[in-house]
Amino acid sequence: MDKILYINTCVRKESRTNRLARRLLDKLGGEITEIGPDLNGLKPLDEGSLKRRDELTAAGDLSAPELDAAREFSEADTIVIAAPYWDLTFPSILKIYLENVTVCGVTFRYTDEGIPEGLCRAKKLYYVTTSGGPIIHNFGFEYVNALATEFYGIEETRFISAEGLDIIGADPEKILSDAADKIRL
Repeated sequence: MDKILYINTCVRKESRTNRLARRLLDKLGGEITEIGPDLNGLKPLDEGSLKRRDELTAAGDLSAPELDAAREFSEADTIVIAAPYWDLTFPSILKIYLENVTVCGVTFRYTDEGIPEGLCRAKKLYYVTTSGGPIIHNFGFEYVNALATEFYGIEETRFISAEGLDIIGADPEKILSDAADKIRL
């Protein structure tokens, strides 16, 4: 059974992004581990946490609790990120999460030529979002896609969206339903 890591950055209880992501999760099946908007206690990196991480990785101590999130990310078979489209990108909590899991020696390493090489097991990453209007620039997905393919070694990323939910005259439930029906695995 596939191990699916669901990174849910939806802070609203009635999040439409979360609803769409859960439709994807239903289609995927598998054993789901959810990281909720509290990020299981992860905090933004600061001078002290960066120093500690550097010490751990330099010593080759990749089993330390501070690296649990990175190991969990690296060991997932499939990754699903639910991130509402906010201000041309995603909620800041997703950046905090990604900072914590982007660990040299766990989710990627550098080759002798200095090129990042992915260490993650996942072959697919799904990025799910919704927006009140149209998505014009999608810097959030572009950033996650670059990390996934260039650092983590994830071969395929898929973008799933439901757009224009708050446009006057729109039928948000139909838009969500249509988006869910179009999901390809």
